[in-house]
Amino acid sequence: MLEYKAIEIFTSEEARCQGKPATDEVIQYIRDLKIAARCIVTRGIAGCYESGEVATQKLEVFSFNLPVRIYIVLPAAETERVLAGLNGMMVDGIIALHDLPVVGHRTRKAFFPRQIRVRDAMTRESKRVSVSASLRDAARLLLSSIFTGLPVVDDKEGRPVGVVTQGDLINRGGLPLRLGLLAESDAVRLESLLAGLSSRTAGEVMSTPVVTIGEDRQLSEAVDVMLTKGVKRLPVVDKEGRLSGMLSRLDIFRTVMREAPDWKSFQAQKIEVEHLRNVGDILRRDTRTVSPDTSIEEVIRMIDQNDIQRVAVVDDGGRLLGLISDRDLLVFFKQEQEGIWGLLAKVKKTFVRDDCPGDLHQCLIATKAASVMTTNLITVQEEMLIEDAIRIMTEKAIKRLPVVDDQGRFRGMISRDSLLRAGFVEVS
Repeated sequence: MLEYKAIEIFTSEEARCQGKPATDEVIQYIRDLKIAARCIVTRGIAGCYESGEVATQKLEVFSFNLPVRIYIVLPAAETERVLAGLNGMMVDGIIALHDLPVVGHRTRKAFFPRQIRVRDAMTRESKRVSVSASLRDAARLLLSSIFTGLPVVDDKEGRPVGVVTQGDLINRGGLPLRLGLLAESDAVRLESLLAGLSSRTAGEVMSTPVVTIGEDRQLSEAVDVMLTKGVKRLPVVDKEGRLSGMLSRLDIFRTVMREAPDWKSFQAQKIEVEHLRNVGDILRRDTRTVSPDTSIEEVIRMIDQNDIQRVAVVDDGGRLLGLISDRDLLVFFKQEQEGIWGLLAKVKKTFVRDDCPGDLHQCLIATKAASVMTTNLITVQEEMLIEDAIRIMTEKAIKRLPVVDDQGRFRGMISRDSLLRAGFVEVS
């Protein structure tokens, strides 16, 4: 048997707490505690009160002030905490407490509660541009934003007609590099690159047709649209079809953090929770790896040929030593270098590594991964719940996390996309 308690509150429909129906306030209070408690409200068909008032549904003596019973079931360890709040809330009614032997407690994990709407999670007053806006202005807005997509609205009604993404700027707008790398440049060089976008408008390069979501739709529907359409963000519209905000994966993860209870504490109370998933269930195991003695020339070739942004550096035992991203490699490029890496040279100052004078090719061969890799990494293990991984990635603004075992051996990477897909499967 599990040790539980039952709290019963006998009150009425007219009972108020801070000007609101007491039943609504109690339900919200229990929900906000995020504990393993269930709350049920039932309304009686007749009753009487200490004052002598009679409530009934009989037509000849009709009353709207029917009796209400609020029943809360919870683990015994949470009782004092819950009662402390209830005693201050209830100004009319009777609060009772009694033991409740429980044979078993089972619950189903949800990515987020079903009642959450898009408007509850979206970013309001999001940045936007009109179809006639200069592509240069759009790029500037994206550079100053945490998002890599910008809604484009018509010039009259403010209705979304497209989205300008980082990919649009590169593939159709002529931007040489992704925004994260452009942000590494000095002001003069950045201004020179952006000036080349001035002759084009957002409407010329935006992705269409635009996929939107209504602000009153369930958040789960928005996630479904994201996954089905393969988009990272959705413009949100009001009832008139005007842009009212943007919904990104980051917004969804922040909502998960805000709404999700502590599932580990549930397990500690011997509550059986269905559909809990771990990092190990979703990690990508085919992440490219190199040894610390691999030359930077080979690392560059691997990143370029495989269209990836980072590789993991591991020792002979498979232990993770560091990561190398394209940003880490910026310091190696000269103005005359050609290809995609030559474009980097247009952004960075000419050859800024003091320890690598002379011929660039020989320098890239001589320089090893160990001297370039980033080592101050945040890692997670396969046993971690995906909610905990979401919390880390959201709080630290990380898009990908390396996964290691208890010996520090590299197991793979997880991304925002894999977390979203894993979470949504559980609420479908």
